[in-house]
Amino acid sequence: MKRSEGDSGLSFWDHLDELRSVLIRCVVAWAVCAGVCFCFRDTLFSFLFAPSRPDFITYRLLRTLPWLGDWGEVFPSFINTQLAAQFTVHMQVAALAGFVIAFPYVLWQLYAFAAPALYPHEKRAAGRIIGFGTVLFVCGIALNYLVIFPFAFRFLATYQVQADVVNQIALESYVSTLLVLSLLMGVLFEMPMVVWALGKAGLIEAAWLKQYRRHALVVLMILAAVITPTGDAFTLMLVTLPLYLLYELSILMVR
Repeated sequence: MKRSEGDSGLSFWDHLDELRSVLIRCVVAWAVCAGVCFCFRDTLFSFLFAPSRPDFITYRLLRTLPWLGDWGEVFPSFINTQLAAQFTVHMQVAALAGFVIAFPYVLWQLYAFAAPALYPHEKRAAGRIIGFGTVLFVCGIALNYLVIFPFAFRFLATYQVQADVVNQIALESYVSTLLVLSLLMGVLFEMPMVVWALGKAGLIEAAWLKQYRRHALVVLMILAAVITPTGDAFTLMLVTLPLYLLYELSILMVR
């Protein structure tokens, strides 16, 4: 049955052709943004390597809190062991940064394609879901960039099994760790959206989430300990607290 609201009268092949046009525009926007990021190499990698430098904002703030211990300027050097690795990493980072920049346009294009088939209330709900989900994803990446990765990097990069073993971090190792952790935290911050969807489907209820609140806190603490292998309670608290707040937000959204 066709919907009376937003029925364009287009055939299946017309819709398929329109979808192809949308995908082409998205790919072109991604390529243009990636090309711009590739040209601004110094700015891009200055931002990427900022957590490895002693003057990073997180380290400066921590040095104002003497009770956290020594946060002196002890950082390892970076090396490259493969001939084409630096160029390859440059292309990969530029492509990822270009996608992040083009992502709002991609979402808008996909939403514009699907909007004619939605009822007015579905359009409003879809707009809120896309907006809120994007904000949560960005918040997860920001938390990793400012808190989780700096702590994990400093701990792992300065850890030594013997004083004679000097740490020299490979370029690919640093970049891949930062990007994977950022993606992981961005996905974890989508927890309220996933729980809300399960609640709308009738699979979970707010009462059930409340009942297992303590169990969820333990699971989140274990997850935080895995993500940040620094071994100190302060870092564990910094990671666990926002994840637990997201759990409470999930309860409110399901309710």
